[in-house]
Amino acid sequence: VLRHESVAIPTVGPDEVRIRVKAAGLNRGDALAVEGIPYAARLSYGMTRPKHPIPGSDIAGVVEAAGSAVTKFQPGSEVFGWSDGAFAEYATTSEHMLAEKPERLTFEQAASTPSAGVAALQGLRDVGRVERGHEVLVVGASGGLGTFAVQIAKALGAVVTGVSGTSGIQLVRSTGADHVIDYHTEDFTSHPGRYDVILDLVGSHTLASARRAVRDGGTYVVVAGGNPRSLTGTSRFAHAVLASPFGPQTIRPLFSKKNGDDLAQLRALLDAGDVVPVIDSVRDLADAPEALRYINAGHARGKVVLAIS
Repeated sequence: VLRHESVAIPTVGPDEVRIRVKAAGLNRGDALAVEGIPYAARLSYGMTRPKHPIPGSDIAGVVEAAGSAVTKFQPGSEVFGWSDGAFAEYATTSEHMLAEKPERLTFEQAASTPSAGVAALQGLRDVGRVERGHEVLVVGASGGLGTFAVQIAKALGAVVTGVSGTSGIQLVRSTGADHVIDYHTEDFTSHPGRYDVILDLVGSHTLASARRAVRDGGTYVVVAGGNPRSLTGTSRFAHAVLASPFGPQTIRPLFSKKNGDDLAQLRALLDAGDVVPVIDSVRDLADAPEALRYINAGHARGKVVLAIS
């Protein structure tokens, strides 16, 4: 359960900054953390209650105070990145988890980018090893991560096909996809050997059927599809690792990580206009519980953001 209440303003450590939060982005992981699932994740969340009682990680705002060892930012700097306890008016974080906010972005747009944008970058560049001219399929292309993935794949020089429901077709086209598949009328697995890389953000097909759509020597990147109410929520990832050697395509799971260097690379794409965040809706801080339910139900087209101050 979430309650909207007043708490003490957090203090700043030597290598930390305190941010006056302007906006916070929501991710499905935030909803899972509030619920404490998958159960093995409670080793990091907290076994019986959350270690960090204020949820949220994606943040954009203005530096209000800086610790004695901070060198990158000063009071007044506009930043975005990651912080524990982002769903609040004030939050603290290491300077290495932040980057300067792109001038062309609003705070709401900037707050929507860190986790989804970096995960898409790592999945395509590092796991899928996308190169110019590759045929890339993004399954779940109208969602928060998917809208970033389509644009980043295009920035890497790929020919991109997005898979979406009927209601998301126009949105996927607007993000730059070369082709769009409506999963209500067409199954991407019916095209064997068509794609060099598939980034699967949904996981509704079996690994055996999905990998057949990848060319020999190509890569099927597993991002989602595990049961979050299982012990670890990673059974699909484990199956991917076990199945990968038994076929001409590579199957690899994505375990994205918060990385300041990747955030800086994402910022460069945002600065250049190669990537433009897609916002589903902007909610008030007090509406965070309903916003998380909305995210968990899979209704979002693009990112959901909390406007805080």
